[in-house]
Amino acid sequence: MRRMLALAATSGLLAGTLFSSATVLAQGADQDLIKRGEYLVTAGDCVACHTGPEGKKFAGNYALNTPIGRIMTPNLTPDKETGLGDWSEEEFYRAFHDGIGKDGSYLYPAFPFAWYTKVTRDDVKAIYAYLQSLEPVKNPRKASEIPFPFNIRTALVTWRTAFFTAGEFKPDPSASAEVNRGGYLVEGLGHCGMCHNENKIVGNSGLAGKLGGGVIDGWYAPNITPDDHQGIGSWTDEQVATYLKTGAAPGNKPGVAAGPMRQTIEESLSKLTDADIKAMVAYLRTQKAKETYKVMDLQAFDQPNAPGASVYLSYCSSCHKPDGRGVEGAIPALAGNTSVQSAGPQTVINVVLGGLAAQNGYASMPAVGQGMTDQQIAAVTDYVRNSWGNKAPVISDKGVVSDARANIQTMLAGNAACSAVGNANLAKAIETTGTAEQLKNLKQEEFVPRLNAILPKLKAEAAGASDDDIVNGLTATFCRVSKDTNFYADAPWHAVIGSFGNVAYSQLKSPEKQASTQVPAGPTPSRN
Repeated sequence: MRRMLALAATSGLLAGTLFSSATVLAQGADQDLIKRGEYLVTAGDCVACHTGPEGKKFAGNYALNTPIGRIMTPNLTPDKETGLGDWSEEEFYRAFHDGIGKDGSYLYPAFPFAWYTKVTRDDVKAIYAYLQSLEPVKNPRKASEIPFPFNIRTALVTWRTAFFTAGEFKPDPSASAEVNRGGYLVEGLGHCGMCHNENKIVGNSGLAGKLGGGVIDGWYAPNITPDDHQGIGSWTDEQVATYLKTGAAPGNKPGVAAGPMRQTIEESLSKLTDADIKAMVAYLRTQKAKETYKVMDLQAFDQPNAPGASVYLSYCSSCHKPDGRGVEGAIPALAGNTSVQSAGPQTVINVVLGGLAAQNGYASMPAVGQGMTDQQIAAVTDYVRNSWGNKAPVISDKGVVSDARANIQTMLAGNAACSAVGNANLAKAIETTGTAEQLKNLKQEEFVPRLNAILPKLKAEAAGASDDDIVNGLTATFCRVSKDTNFYADAPWHAVIGSFGNVAYSQLKSPEKQASTQVPAGPTPSRN
């Protein structure tokens, strides 16, 4: 009897050990699946469209401006009432692969299922596992604003018949493994054509004008085919890869990423492996080079008294230089800048109106367009896109500037909330050093000495914060303590905050050489 009990106990112990080991192995496998899913979700930049203005990651309610109206994105967290909590893996795969919702209705192609259909079932399984592992957030989806007849989802069958074919990515047997990996990312999870195709409404079809560049949400996504002038043909592989990783290219390729591309780099591309970035570049090299516009049809601007020249000399030349070459490592060149020469002028106009934060070692750009007329912005946009050897179409629709002015809202333009300090160590250092209090009620001539006193302490306290972090963090802090006061009532706010940002950059980089440098509140007089 004792022997039987002993055997039973031993068997139970053995079974328990085996069960425990199996559980550990299963949990380990689950964690590996979730980790892989996190990487794939990052590659798809899902957080960009599924994080609303309240900042709840993956909880939806981000408004997508589409040709058929404003579409509010859904909640991807596993909340059972408002998210994916009661979605099965098969239901999720059908939405991802076929564009069909849990209730059997057609999904709007604002969700890029025309690209995601190329993702393998195993990868969709990993994505599902990761999303189900998130903290549930109860966030009911707000109503979209889609007018009739587009709000009738059954009408989408026409679009699907014409422009959508379901099917996973098929590797090209004649291409290398690297090129096929790049194709899988570009054509699938990366859904690059969603922005960079010429014709957005036709999805990932043969009519899309593949990767030739086009307008998306008020910005121009440039041509990324191997065309030498309008695309990436004249860029080296290293330059393209570095740009995708950081938003700026080394060597003789000027410019920094702005708008949605900047967000894509920060949230997605910068976090991909070097091997995957190289694979994407290798795939793009295999695509057919396209001319988005004909250079021979352009208006000539390389002439004396060219339209926009006086505006450029007044507002832009002090930083970007009269020859458009900028300052190496500090101010991006406009001459030879392929982003500037895109088929559409939207990105240039948006940057002129909204400014740019400091990034990749470059100084922040003030929102100079806030002090310019629409006609001046149109003129200078045409000028920089067609001078110093640049070639791009002139603006035909003058309303493009007024539309951009109505839509662009940034801290530097003065028409949006002050940004948060992005780096946690820097935010803590700003608090412990009392920096915010020291930035209150500063006369513009006091910017230099006060920043000289602040910067050494701040750099010492904020371990790991980059120069970009410090410039942007100081500018955001200055905004927070100064914007809603009357202290700068006698000067345009966009000029005040632009001046502060540039002084912060110059004092951080080279105070002994640029201690007196300030951005003027208005246009600088032409010397010609």
